[in-house]
Amino acid sequence: MTLPKALIALFIIVFLFAVGWPFAHSHAAAGRQLATQDTLKQSADSLQLSSASFEADAAIPTKYTCDGDDVSPALLWNDPPPATKSFALVVDDPDAPNGVVVHWLIYDIPADAHGLQEGVTKDKKLRDGSLQGRNSHGKIGYSGPCPPHGAVHHYFFKLYALDDVTNLKPKASKPELEQAMKGHILGKAQLIGRFEH
Repeated sequence: MTLPKALIALFIIVFLFAVGWPFAHSHAAAGRQLATQDTLKQSADSLQLSSASFEADAAIPTKYTCDGDDVSPALLWNDPPPATKSFALVVDDPDAPNGVVVHWLIYDIPADAHGLQEGVTKDKKLRDGSLQGRNSHGKIGYSGPCPPHGAVHHYFFKLYALDDVTNLKPKASKPELEQAMKGHILGKAQLIGRFEH
């Protein structure tokens, strides 16, 4: 028995649709996913951190080090990704001979903040609700650059935009903060300064 040509053509069309639809659908879904990832990447890359106290990749003035007043520098950042619920800041020195030295941990900074003023107090909890962790010297708050004499060290100011608060208590360590931030980072900005005695 021979099927009519019209029926055969209909079978072919149905077959091609059945085979092609999942591929086209998955391709479109993949395209949407990539577009979403691109949007997130653009949001993450758009976060910028600067300071009125020193230029990027330049020397940190003595005022902000152990040779001076040892006060924290002024920091400023632009608008974060839309879903940001808080910020965290980590300042460390990877050039230290005995491993990375943590100079400052401050977290649960309110989402509407656009910077930190110079000379943040060394209280475990600030008036705006921000919390401060323990630096490598076992103290709360900012501890300025103080490298061995004769060596240039680089100080990394790393700002994180998070989709939640950390739920940490004050005096947290860097590993505790990093664990609390895992899976919640929407964007990151970095500022590097240098110092030598």
